[in-house]
Amino acid sequence: MCITPPNNDPCLQPPRQLRATVIPSPVKRGPRVRPRWIECAFIRLSAPPRRLISTYSRVGHARSSYILFHHSALHTAAVGPPGRASVFCRRAGCQGSAKPRPVSPVSPYPAGSGRSPALRDVRPGPPKRSIYDAGGSEILPGKLVREESEPASGDQSADEAYDGLGHTHRLFADIFGRNSIDGEGLPLDATVHFGKLYDNAFWDGHQMVFGDGDGEVFERFTRSLSVIGHELTHGVTQYSAGLAYRNQAGAINESMSDVFGALVEQYLNSQSVTDASWLIGEGLFTPQVQGSALRSLKAPGTAYDDDVLGKDPQPDSMDSYVRTSADNGGVHINSGIPNRAFYLTAETLGGNAWEAPGRIWYDALTGGSLPATATFRVFATATAASAVGLYGNDSPEHDAVRQAWETVKVKL
Repeated sequence: MCITPPNNDPCLQPPRQLRATVIPSPVKRGPRVRPRWIECAFIRLSAPPRRLISTYSRVGHARSSYILFHHSALHTAAVGPPGRASVFCRRAGCQGSAKPRPVSPVSPYPAGSGRSPALRDVRPGPPKRSIYDAGGSEILPGKLVREESEPASGDQSADEAYDGLGHTHRLFADIFGRNSIDGEGLPLDATVHFGKLYDNAFWDGHQMVFGDGDGEVFERFTRSLSVIGHELTHGVTQYSAGLAYRNQAGAINESMSDVFGALVEQYLNSQSVTDASWLIGEGLFTPQVQGSALRSLKAPGTAYDDDVLGKDPQPDSMDSYVRTSADNGGVHINSGIPNRAFYLTAETLGGNAWEAPGRIWYDALTGGSLPATATFRVFATATAASAVGLYGNDSPEHDAVRQAWETVKVKL
């Protein structure tokens, strides 16, 4: 899940109907400007579209005059001022430096053994958090405002980011024995107040970045713990399975982030399967938006239905799978299918989703059996094998996994 240099990245080529000029947007770090692994590039449009082009592609509306794309790091909408849209891409291949990105070594355990590296007896260290303030610029990392064990800074965004990094670290450490994002104690850095009215948050391959939102569609992006957990899980995937960010592999990549983003929130609040909302990004929308969240694992396709955003386009089974060349093959759309499979597994087993269901999905992700281009069927098979390895053949856990994938029409 890494990127080719911005100037050469084919995912930055605009859709034909936009007739747009792509302007690479490298992240600035210190006094230098260098292309690197980022998730955005800006497309300059001659004028905002006047009608809905696609429920999952773009829409212009008088209320906000924004162009919306379901290609963002949060994978709902990247929004910009009139005449400009942010398109977020994450591709398999190489980093902005064109050097291979390090990943965790392949597990020495056989697929489905239930013994992924993170489920071995390890002692994860405490988090090492550093929070920076970009001050409305797009220069990373910005001014250091809070480090590990320091008291609250008084900046709401900075303190929410600090807490969110800690809560995510805690889930992976306590439940899966993982020592930070890379499994080796990676320091957790985050920058807040990135850009002006910046409607996104993203993991750039090294750190978290949060915008403040525009106040019309989105609130500040540190507000949602599930979003913080979602983005940091992209780092876990980066350092484990390294799933390609296209087609079904990309949808699995997205789904893994939604699953563990939800589990971070549930673990913190001690919510059972029935108590949890199963929403990603709840509270991010302003009151002007008709929607509860960015996505729903429990009921894909129901998170929002708004005159600006359109209707949540996620399918809940292969019967409504979306075949498209947009959105890197529908990675943010078709992730609804594996999302629902996880929810159904958790619903059947009951109790806490971070226990058996979470362990099965985590073992499948980190166990070393997934190819970078895994399909839904390959991933489903990996989860079934992990259920057998962890809990035994024909165990309730194994049966729940098989039934979940059968319900969403993915064949094992």
